[in-house]
Amino acid sequence: MKSTRKGLRDGDLTKDTYERLNCARCEQVLKKKNDPDEVFAVRICPECGAKFKELR
Repeated sequence: MKSTRKGLRDGDLTKDTYERLNCARCEQVLKKKNDPDEVFAVRICPECGAKFKELR
């Protein structure tokens, strides 16, 4: 699982005009899944299921 920063650098993610993260393949806005026991949140593409971790 890549981080969101690395995904942006590699071209796997894009940002729209409202600074939301989008999957570059599906062009869908990523959904956020928070786990209170972890230091990071998981961002998931609702269409293809790609996962990225985002530091909080």
